[in-house]
Amino acid sequence: MTIKPIRKAVFPVAGLGTRFLPATKAMPKEMLTVVDKPLIQYAVEEALEAGIEQIIFVTGRGKGALEDHFDISFELETTMRARGKSLSVIENIRQQPGSPVYVRQQEPLGLGHAVWCAREIVGDEPFAVLLPDELMVGTPNFLAQMVAAYNEVGGNVIGALEVAPEDTDKYGIISPGARNGALTEVAALVEKPAKGSAPSNLMIPGRYILQPEVMQILDAKETGAGGEIQLTDAMAKLIGKQPFHGFTFNGERFDCGDKTGFIMANLALALDRADIGPAVRAFAKARVG
Repeated sequence: MTIKPIRKAVFPVAGLGTRFLPATKAMPKEMLTVVDKPLIQYAVEEALEAGIEQIIFVTGRGKGALEDHFDISFELETTMRARGKSLSVIENIRQQPGSPVYVRQQEPLGLGHAVWCAREIVGDEPFAVLLPDELMVGTPNFLAQMVAAYNEVGGNVIGALEVAPEDTDKYGIISPGARNGALTEVAALVEKPAKGSAPSNLMIPGRYILQPEVMQILDAKETGAGGEIQLTDAMAKLIGKQPFHGFTFNGERFDCGDKTGFIMANLALALDRADIGPAVRAFAKARVG
């Protein structure tokens, strides 16, 4: 079996971010910052560290700030140089000219539809999908761990994390087969199962390595849960036809699409910082007793 390398990553970033209004009324939710870095930058850095060569953003209206963030800012850089300030903080987020690709999702028809919008750029290669709302912290990072596993087993590899049984109705859930360390064979996938009916407590936390055949399935534009085109439903049709595994992440996950998870991420990452951690820790102790 020939295992093609993972060179491309798709970032579905067309969502409106209604859960964070009014903050996201005029600013993309992916630009919300955890400490001093936007969520989208954490995800892009994760992809680049995992060996991804081409970044594909599936955007929508009002997302221009995302493009600007990864571009040269002439005025800012000129001013910083004139003041003798280091440019390292902003230079390391630039992409090579022609590397980032921006594709429009013109209607909010679901995650599967967003991924399908990138089909012409993905072509006939396997590719990764990263949801920036999901902030993953670990060494090596989540996608790097998944790529290493993919290079051994090929096929499709999706992220897997254990959640409390009472929370399984909120996520795509894996029906598990044989397990081998962090790898679990995927026997089936269920999108947001009704309470008490989940086949396991292994949820899919917004990281995927998929074969290009999933695009052909998404071509049919079949709707599922919530009347949307679900990526989970399309992936389920590959099970039994191609190798399909879940990979359990050795690290921490913060659901930054949720206000509580977003605050937790800021606190956790701030506490780990040498420059601000001591002050934040002292404040937290005084505040909560």
